[in-house]
Amino acid sequence: MRRTVVLAATAALTAGLLSGASAGEVSSAQHPAVFETVFASPLGIEGLTTDGRGNLYAPARGADPCPVYRVAATGGPAAVVGTIPAPCSPAGLAFDRRGRLYVANGETVVSFVPDAANPPAATVFTSGVPGANGLAFDRSGALWISDGGTGQGRVWRAGADGVALEQFRVQPMVSDVLPGGIGRDVRGLPPGTVTITPNGRTAADTAGSQHIVANGLAFTADGTLLVADTARGALWRVPMDRSGRPRAATGCDVAFPADTLCLDDLEVQHPYLEGADGIVLDRAGNVWTAANERNAIVLARRDGRVVEYFRNLADATSKLRNAGPLEFPTSPVLLPDGRLCVTNSDGNRRDNAPNTAGEANPAGPVRGKISCVRG
Repeated sequence: MRRTVVLAATAALTAGLLSGASAGEVSSAQHPAVFETVFASPLGIEGLTTDGRGNLYAPARGADPCPVYRVAATGGPAAVVGTIPAPCSPAGLAFDRRGRLYVANGETVVSFVPDAANPPAATVFTSGVPGANGLAFDRSGALWISDGGTGQGRVWRAGADGVALEQFRVQPMVSDVLPGGIGRDVRGLPPGTVTITPNGRTAADTAGSQHIVANGLAFTADGTLLVADTARGALWRVPMDRSGRPRAATGCDVAFPADTLCLDDLEVQHPYLEGADGIVLDRAGNVWTAANERNAIVLARRDGRVVEYFRNLADATSKLRNAGPLEFPTSPVLLPDGRLCVTNSDGNRRDNAPNTAGEANPAGPVRGKISCVRG
């Protein structure tokens, strides 16, 4: 099933922002962005990766066991290449150098070698990583894991032996070190609501708090780790020493654990990045981000500028941006031919609420999808 939607990209692109892009960079600078659905999933999906040969891989949720799909970036039927035993709630995924696929799954990371002819059941590679979400391999082959599901901002490193050790924490939105907590609370509306008080002031209710601070992970060419901060709309930068250990500043605030990053480690923060989910770097070192809450794709350039590459147009009547083509985009991937692909998990939040519009629908035959910018 393929659905094509054409919407205009931002003016920044028409000014030649991405002119001269090479393989691994989106190269549609002089044209409107065109997103095509290359896979409509009957189950919810979130994570996405590629094998570098034009194939995309995404794990599904809501089944027993959970299948992992392989689909050509050009579209066509999907193949199940592995399964994750229940209970399963897969998120991010990544290949190692030998072609083994690793999938974040609840408090574990599981792995298997994809095989469409005889799909294997994944086995546990590491455990004790609650909320495992984003995955990325460093230059030495160690696996880094973010705990996006808990909001505590932890990032672990697991070596070949599968032992995961906490390396640092991104500052959480709310710390429980002190009685009653300390920090700030970011609201996302919907699912929260706004009411009018008798004196005419507005007040948000207690629903809709966004607390994820360690989400997508990606390594730069020099081995620096970037961490997407969903709640703040930010990217953190963590340089590494020669042994592959963090050498970022930590311990600046006694309200947080001692291994918590200092605010000086914040690379960039911008409203365009609010809802930052997965991230991917192009060959020029620019960071592409799926801003899921805004139904947008955002580019953080090496020169420090943050620009919006694409955002759903607002409906002329309802003013909502939930009809697609992006429907809570996650996990961006850049293909060798220059295309950008994302999963759409159709979360019921902010610009994608209510999530009953668009191609994906929580009660319909399509629960999630993979969309690619047409080359």
